[in-house]
Amino acid sequence: MKTLFLAAVFGAATFAQEGPVPGNLANTEIHVLPAQGNVYMLVGAGGNIAVQVGHDGALIVDTQYAQLADKILAAIKKVSDRPLRYIVNTHYHADHIGGNEPLRKAGATIAGGNVAGDLGAAASEGAQIIAHDNVAKRMTAPTGQQAPTPTGAWPTDTFIDDEKKLWFNGEGIEIIHLPNAHTDGDSIVFFRRSDVIATGDLFTTTDYPVIDVAAGGTINGFINGVNRILDLVITVYGQEGGTMIIPGHGRLSDAGDLINYREMITIIRDRVQDMVKKGMTLEQVKAAKPTFDYDPLYGSNPRWTPDMFVEAVYKTLKK
Repeated sequence: MKTLFLAAVFGAATFAQEGPVPGNLANTEIHVLPAQGNVYMLVGAGGNIAVQVGHDGALIVDTQYAQLADKILAAIKKVSDRPLRYIVNTHYHADHIGGNEPLRKAGATIAGGNVAGDLGAAASEGAQIIAHDNVAKRMTAPTGQQAPTPTGAWPTDTFIDDEKKLWFNGEGIEIIHLPNAHTDGDSIVFFRRSDVIATGDLFTTTDYPVIDVAAGGTINGFINGVNRILDLVITVYGQEGGTMIIPGHGRLSDAGDLINYREMITIIRDRVQDMVKKGMTLEQVKAAKPTFDYDPLYGSNPRWTPDMFVEAVYKTLKK
């Protein structure tokens, strides 16, 4: 079980184009953990999945890998006997959208009527996939070119504004776009009644922030995104309890974990910024090891090393 958990939290730190699905997923287990209210957290391989359940059906945030779809559906059945209605993608990386197509096919979107109040409305084939428009752009391709993802995995409902709102299972849900952070299409999902936030890869407890520079990610946008999440968080006492946070990878968290993460990012950003102002080259900045004191906590992932993080910070600050 320990091996499976390590695969879950370390197996997804980088980008959609980085290569094959890690390891043999045949023995991967999907664990169901209660978060708060009617929201649960699924841990397997790839990004964590948030599941909101109730009378209207199930809504999930991210989908891990296609090979795990049956196991993910079985895990959802443990907490809900209702159909899967909505899938929300926090960004486009393969470890978060790999299961889109099979999970969408297993669900059913309610067409017509008020979802919350008219369960007798007709149901169409397939759950609805919601994502920011920039996610759809990165999953598709211009006419005549090969798309990086199958058409059945593409979002069916996109938005271009700062947020999209839903009312589902008696709860307000805010899908909030945070620009140019991890990528240019990141969204967090705030379950207002349950008081749970699914952050995607804007927050993890296992790795340094993955900044996909080629996809519009920036260190300052990342910090702005983390600060936006903190604006939504309310604690019971000090930094403990209250709003619960489902990270992209790692353990269920609260405000204290996120504050520590924000401080780490900000301190490293400021160190690198000072070196940039002094005219230091990228190799000189790497040699100075601005992450040194945080490496024992965040520097163990071979697919997103401290040097890779420093390089991404340096490049976006130089711009």
